[in-house]
Amino acid sequence: MSSAIEVHGLFKSYDDVQAVRGIDLSVPAGEVFALLGPNGAGKTTTVEILEGYRDRDGGDVSVLGYDPAKGGRALKSNIGIVLQSTGIDPFLTVAETIELYRGFYPHPRPLHEVIEVVGLRGKRDVRVLKLSGGQQRRLDVAIALAGDPALLFLDEPTTGFDPAARRGAWEIVKNLASLGKTIFLTTHYMDEAQYLAHDVAIIADGRILAQGPPSSLAGRDTAATTIRFLLTPGVLELPEGLRAAAATGEDGFVTITTEDPTRALHELTGWALERGEALSALEVSRPSLEDVYLQITGGAGGTE
Repeated sequence: MSSAIEVHGLFKSYDDVQAVRGIDLSVPAGEVFALLGPNGAGKTTTVEILEGYRDRDGGDVSVLGYDPAKGGRALKSNIGIVLQSTGIDPFLTVAETIELYRGFYPHPRPLHEVIEVVGLRGKRDVRVLKLSGGQQRRLDVAIALAGDPALLFLDEPTTGFDPAARRGAWEIVKNLASLGKTIFLTTHYMDEAQYLAHDVAIIADGRILAQGPPSSLAGRDTAATTIRFLLTPGVLELPEGLRAAAATGEDGFVTITTEDPTRALHELTGWALERGEALSALEVSRPSLEDVYLQITGGAGGTE
């Protein structure tokens, strides 16, 4: 199967409010895909339709070759879902909890493999109530993996995590991808999407505004590279070829925006060496996914 998810012209309204307005999505099998957008943009509605928990008003949707509105048990036995919060019996052990959910599937993944993938080997016989928040989140992922699904939906998997726990969760997702799983991720963390996802889509006001690899989106409409530095007080003029692209901020930093950073840096550093200028705090950067996200969404929202 070349695509795990195909969406064409998806529509969903609540009374007179259009939550999803004719979106198209394509998620290749075996990749990590991130759906990004502000609260109320239509993310939850879209994901619930893909999971088969909400009916659509129009459009064509295929998830693992099934229409999620009709796939029933055949589809649900092949997907795993990690919600933002779950209810787990706190008095069961990690192994007992996973074993309980394995019993719901026709071809579950071996218990020891599930525990290994999510990094809970040392907590196998620990009761759920004794787990830390990060460990409980790992158990949530283990439950989603119990049936050995081909596709996992991860809804804000690291919300509330400290930096170390977030990095640990990212490595779990990497492990899952290495197993050939397709992962559909929703997150508010742009660094998370940039690190994990092969492709991202940005949704706002019920429409997909951009889709592609994070690196390519980071060049959309903001392809220019930014060069920032401080000059020695009293230096008044940059080389003639750079003056038009330069601006000095209130903090004293000079910023040059250019679509040809190699040439600009060559001219700038050559000029600085010739004059004995230090170019203090020199930094060169391209727009991050977060920069592009904020530019594209522009604060747009909607109703989930």
